[in-house]
Amino acid sequence: MNPEGLCIQDDPDIKRMMAGSTLRKVKSRSWKKQRHFRLLEDGLTIWYKSKWAGKGHSTFSVTEVEAVREGHQSEILLSTAEEFPADLCFTLVFHGRQGNLDLVAESLEEAQAWIQGVRKLIHKAETMDEQERLDQWVRDWFQKADKNKDGKMNFKEVKKLLKMMNVEMNEEHAYHLFKMADKSQSDSLEIEQFVHFYKILTQRNEVWKVFQDYSGDGEKLMLDELENFLRTEQQEEEQSTQHAKQLIESYEPSETVKKQGAMSLEGFQMYLCSQDGSIFKPGLLELYQDMSQPLSHYFISSSHNTYLLEDQLRGQSSLEAYIQALKRGCRCVEVDCWDGSDGEPVVYHGHTLTSKILFKDVISTIKEYGFRASDFPIIVSLENHCGLEQQTLMAQHLTQILGDLLQTSTLDGQVPQQLPSPQELKGKILLKAKKIGGLEKCVDETLTDEVSDEEEMANGDEESPTEEPQAEKKNKKSKLSRELSDLVVYCKSVHFHGFEHAHCHAKCYEMSSFSESKAKKLGKEAGTEFVQYNTRQLSRTYPSGLRTDSSNYNPQDMWNVGCQIVALNFQTAGLEMDLNDGLFKQNGGCGYILKPDFMRDGNTQFCPEKPEERRDYKPRRLSIQVISGQQLPKVNQKEGSIVDPLVRVEIYGVPQDQAKEETSHINNNGFNPVWNATLNFVIHTPELALVRFVVEDYDKASRNDFIGQFTLPFTCIQPGYRHIHLLSKDGMAIPPSSLFVNISISDYE
Repeated sequence: MNPEGLCIQDDPDIKRMMAGSTLRKVKSRSWKKQRHFRLLEDGLTIWYKSKWAGKGHSTFSVTEVEAVREGHQSEILLSTAEEFPADLCFTLVFHGRQGNLDLVAESLEEAQAWIQGVRKLIHKAETMDEQERLDQWVRDWFQKADKNKDGKMNFKEVKKLLKMMNVEMNEEHAYHLFKMADKSQSDSLEIEQFVHFYKILTQRNEVWKVFQDYSGDGEKLMLDELENFLRTEQQEEEQSTQHAKQLIESYEPSETVKKQGAMSLEGFQMYLCSQDGSIFKPGLLELYQDMSQPLSHYFISSSHNTYLLEDQLRGQSSLEAYIQALKRGCRCVEVDCWDGSDGEPVVYHGHTLTSKILFKDVISTIKEYGFRASDFPIIVSLENHCGLEQQTLMAQHLTQILGDLLQTSTLDGQVPQQLPSPQELKGKILLKAKKIGGLEKCVDETLTDEVSDEEEMANGDEESPTEEPQAEKKNKKSKLSRELSDLVVYCKSVHFHGFEHAHCHAKCYEMSSFSESKAKKLGKEAGTEFVQYNTRQLSRTYPSGLRTDSSNYNPQDMWNVGCQIVALNFQTAGLEMDLNDGLFKQNGGCGYILKPDFMRDGNTQFCPEKPEERRDYKPRRLSIQVISGQQLPKVNQKEGSIVDPLVRVEIYGVPQDQAKEETSHINNNGFNPVWNATLNFVIHTPELALVRFVVEDYDKASRNDFIGQFTLPFTCIQPGYRHIHLLSKDGMAIPPSSLFVNISISDYE
């Protein structure tokens, strides 16, 4: 462990956390109960229980905590602000979709000890390298299994622990290694000895074989041997000498081997498990794309019903939902506005039982959290159901709260011929809403402030059960506040009158919304025209109104025709959000991805239904050898249950590229299953394809259980021997679970 790790237990804040504190857990204005909290000896697990309850207790790991907010920094603590002073309050914010934990300490010193202590532990957890993280993972298991807390385990206890860790092993072999690790010959292992035992037990045969193929003496890889491996297997042509030196410097644990300019098996395994050995090209995780093209040339990470944490009928509307979406790099958020009973506009899902939040609080939240994950512009998609008076109040809130952040005029004072770029709009917020008239200077002053009520439903979603019948809507006019209208510049909502009409009359700053069914229909019937339309104008797609459970549609169908703002329910985990996370993981996670060149040319002839007719059609062959899995998590926590894993590779892209292949399942081995199965695919439009690796627990009687997944764009894959670090259903890392694969990509002749 690093020296910092050794001394963290001596830190006064950490000592105080380990001694334990009584903190008040607050769930609502009426639910506030005292709980005893303490940090366990592993320095990572926080344990808490009710003072009165019997044996029941809860735990969570510091690695699950993303940040600590001080004071009244959550809706719940704000609602109880009069009861609890700000300097006693703090909020633990978790990664992913897990709810916050709002706590109140009994004294200022206690509050500060927990706030600073948890922050130090988060920092420590984030700065561990792969090896330290693995060692810590093993230590955590040891602590969990050491029931009598004497810091020792005999072979019987070790066997039980290995079963908990999903390890199937040959008992004789394990006992032999146990004896080797038991240096004190006490028939028991202490924690550090167990970490050593675990390492030798889990030495990976399949990595050793690859190492042997390139090592002359079978002990180490000399610089030229490592270089040969990088060129031959990892397909790294340029600067392989330089890269080989860097890898030795970064991953070789032995100073002696390092001095020889060589790499040991341990260093080789560490390299393969690191980011350099990951399936995702590290350079493409950074911001690498040209950000100076018109907005319409990018896919934009977009959220639907952003205010909801759950479903659309009874779910809670919450500012936290906006914070979570913005933290994930979302750049287009939706705000559904209705007249509030006390004169203040509110945000919620109309005609349903979802709770309400204030419009002005939503705008303040967007201001505070909008540019933490990305500097590029945010589009606020306004669904406006308010009367004139409250619309004018909305306009005031927008200008007063956002100030210069709100883009209220064209950048150069001219009428734009094309949309500005993300680069030019850095740090700006754009309002997407209806507008009286256009941006042209010679606007006819007699224009009324009435615009026809072109709810998004007019573009094909008659499926929404919460909306009034289409017939009653036809001739309805709704009044639009001039003040609100004037704030709309580059995203004027208009009704879609067909591609022909748009081609002849539409302005680049006019945009339409399409329900999923309408967008799919247009994509099938007029794919090329849709792609052309999307080179110049923005289009937004959204889920059918029938999806009251907040389920999602497949965004790939929309990306295939170049739709930029493909709005998904960020609050709902699953395949569709995996695809969204996979596409937007690249380019610094900034929420904007440059579309392929054949989707940016206004005269493009590309049609997703006929990829082979493209001018520079170059299909690729993708071959994936799924070699092995490492430390897959248990699906069922019942004692003795071990997973039967299989791997499925799924391709999402143009219709011809949609494909799935899977390995057979391995019985009873989640620890180090070996498949050695090769799956082959042909990819016709590589620039649009996403590749998803899914691991499941095979069940012959019912549906397989999900274990983990990882999704990435085909263009971001590093060929060669690679590790895939699996994510949970919620999109969070589940170290040290991974797959080991060998990937080759070639032209399809």
